[in-house]
Amino acid sequence: MTPVGNGQEPEVETMLIGIDVGGTYTDGVLFSDGSVLHSVKHPTDENDLTGTLLSVLDELLAHGDAKGVRRVVLSTTLVTNLLATGRGERTALLLLPGSGLPFSAYRISPDTYFLKGGIDFRGRQIEATDTKEIEETLRKVHESGIERVAVAGKFSNRNDTHERTVRDLAQSLYPHMDVCTSNEISGRLNFPRRAVTCYYTAMTIREWNRFADGIEAAVRARVPHSDLHILKADGGTATLEASRMRPCETVFSGPAASTMGTMALSRETLNAVSVDVGGTTSDISLLIEGMPLYASRGALIGGHLTHINSFAVRSIALGGDSCVREESGRLRVGPMRLGPAACLGGEAPTVTDAFNLLNGLGVGNPDASREKLEAVAASLGESVDGLCRMVADEVVVTLERNIEEMFELWEDEPAYKVWEVVHKRKFELHRVIGIGAAASAIIPVLARKMGVGHFLHRYSPVANALGAAVARPTMAVEVHIDTGRNTYTGFPGGLRGKVEKRNFQLDDAKELAMNCLKEASRERGLADYADEAHVYLEEQFNVIRGWEQEGKLFDVGIQIAPGFIHEYKGVA
Repeated sequence: MTPVGNGQEPEVETMLIGIDVGGTYTDGVLFSDGSVLHSVKHPTDENDLTGTLLSVLDELLAHGDAKGVRRVVLSTTLVTNLLATGRGERTALLLLPGSGLPFSAYRISPDTYFLKGGIDFRGRQIEATDTKEIEETLRKVHESGIERVAVAGKFSNRNDTHERTVRDLAQSLYPHMDVCTSNEISGRLNFPRRAVTCYYTAMTIREWNRFADGIEAAVRARVPHSDLHILKADGGTATLEASRMRPCETVFSGPAASTMGTMALSRETLNAVSVDVGGTTSDISLLIEGMPLYASRGALIGGHLTHINSFAVRSIALGGDSCVREESGRLRVGPMRLGPAACLGGEAPTVTDAFNLLNGLGVGNPDASREKLEAVAASLGESVDGLCRMVADEVVVTLERNIEEMFELWEDEPAYKVWEVVHKRKFELHRVIGIGAAASAIIPVLARKMGVGHFLHRYSPVANALGAAVARPTMAVEVHIDTGRNTYTGFPGGLRGKVEKRNFQLDDAKELAMNCLKEASRERGLADYADEAHVYLEEQFNVIRGWEQEGKLFDVGIQIAPGFIHEYKGVA
């Protein structure tokens, strides 16, 4: 705080807060002017995520002036946990697939209903809906006790009249139902992925909004003048208000925070693997010349591809708190976690305990690590030192195998292939970057085994929270223009309008897409970054009928890509 003369109020330091909820620990940072003013690592209570978040927030605010907090960014496991554990409420999926694939091809929900109605790829109706059929289907849904409904029609992103008809009938007949339509949620081509995204949104939207209500009230009471953002799966942020309609965008925000934290700490343009070693799991992602690799087909949830933009990551059930035990005469490491490491007061020996003794880390009480590991070593007929080496080998081999398997999958990603084409050589890994509480013990050993260098930072243990704090907002707009019908539609869902210009060209389509993005970014409070958007998709097709051209089809995609807020230049 800078003193000011002449009776003026002192200048308040501008601060940012990032909080990342992990499966084991919740991390928080208070960041200002290139420095982490304070950091927190607090055990996560899965039964009270709001309470955990607020405990971390309160500790951070105790080390700074709340008036100076400009932005709070949260990364939470709420939606991920609901979907991963199957605790989401029973949800009906009403599909209008039109002609094409048999109904058996759409194995998404056990409560799937098929309705009449068809739209073609240009948004023209080819089959009308049947009001009586819709009413009868909704009655069955209601009698089944289902209160959440997802509605998805093929090519509804070109014309969502049928989806809106079903939604309006449902809301009229059964006002208590939560109804989501796929065009509002996604608005992109690929009907199955759009349907899945809508289905999972309907399943989680009520819980997410209940969480959002509570967290917004609590945060506003503490820092009333700050912006409140949520980290998304693509490493960007959205305002809490914008997330209310699309909660599924917050799925896998933990791995996204890992990747953004890696980029925040290591600013070099190298090819690297990021390994976030948490208490329960380890998240692996790839940086190509310092930039993250994306899952080009979208996030995979419950075995189904979605329209959720996401980094290409893998989470494995191996972390610093993974239990070390003897089972049928053999060493087993993980996958369960029975609590913290023995050296930190836990009841069972863990990976952290083994590395604590092997590398002389001095974490907590090393004697407690030795005591718990001695019992396992005796049951295996090994010395404690021998057991620690076995655990280290098991951990490193498991991580290396998963990284190699990920490389095989990554080879199918377009960005990976482009790098090899441009550089005319196979992809070369330069470094392993470690973040997370247990990274300092494990990553140097892993990097040596892989024959590359490693990078650790003093803020590696809370890198996820730092990545969340300094991540910038992201959004994408995709516009489809049909000059023959004088219309445009697109994503975000509900984007539609008329085009009047007779000689419409690709540059006009790009300008329209940019204007749509600027308008959408203003509505979501992201206008500061709209001028940094770039085009990632541009296609043009002529429409021919008989011997005459009757119009053109344009598809343009433009986005504010993930990155960091303007003022972030690195951390001291």
